[in-house]
Amino acid sequence: MNPFAPEEYAKYVLIDGRERKVGNVLHSLGVKVLYTEKCEELYDAISFHPDILVHPLGNKEVVVAPNVSQSFIHKLELIGLKVKKGRTFLKRNYPYDIAYNVARLDNVAFHNLKYTDYILRQSLEEQGVKFLNVKQGYTKCNMAIIDENSFITSDKGIYEVAINNGFDVLLIEPGGIFLKGFDYGFIGGAMGLIGNKKLAVTGVFNAHKNYERIMEFLDKKGIEIIYLTLEQIKDIGSIIPLI
Repeated sequence: MNPFAPEEYAKYVLIDGRERKVGNVLHSLGVKVLYTEKCEELYDAISFHPDILVHPLGNKEVVVAPNVSQSFIHKLELIGLKVKKGRTFLKRNYPYDIAYNVARLDNVAFHNLKYTDYILRQSLEEQGVKFLNVKQGYTKCNMAIIDENSFITSDKGIYEVAINNGFDVLLIEPGGIFLKGFDYGFIGGAMGLIGNKKLAVTGVFNAHKNYERIMEFLDKKGIEIIYLTLEQIKDIGSIIPLI
């Protein structure tokens, strides 16, 4: 099972611990929400981001950075997850904050393999997952997974590798996505599938230059968009299904 593209409605999702408004809406939809805790070693904008701190392996198992808080690990264990600690301690500056930011579609994972955590890579390869190397380190941040064969990205390098390996990809322009302290955030960090063809999005796409192309792509894929707010779409480090 690929956690980023669940076949059934998610029972639990993981989101940024600061995003209570988004969490409350998800809760009203019948999804239980687990909130991250701050990783002090990271810069503020991404210090709570789930896709930086955690990678779900499926089958109720996750890999976490060894410098996440023990209380956060306890939260994961309380809902029945097996927690494996990676080897790579996250640090403030790129590329030392990307070890767990791996994007996975079916049995293929995308990442800058120079920086992938050893435990995470080993765990995925034991499941039969094949890795594709890309230059972009914030890989999951920059890939909005739509289904097992489709995603949206603003990274040309990811796009070219994916197209050459048979994936259906929409390449968009950077920008139009809010991330405090930065010119813009990434589209993958602004959403997440919470069920089969059910895409939860942190806001509306209207401010994005490629709004119409994004909507056409999602419509072509039969995606139901669940708007969690009516504000500008915001990068919160992904909405990650856990169970």
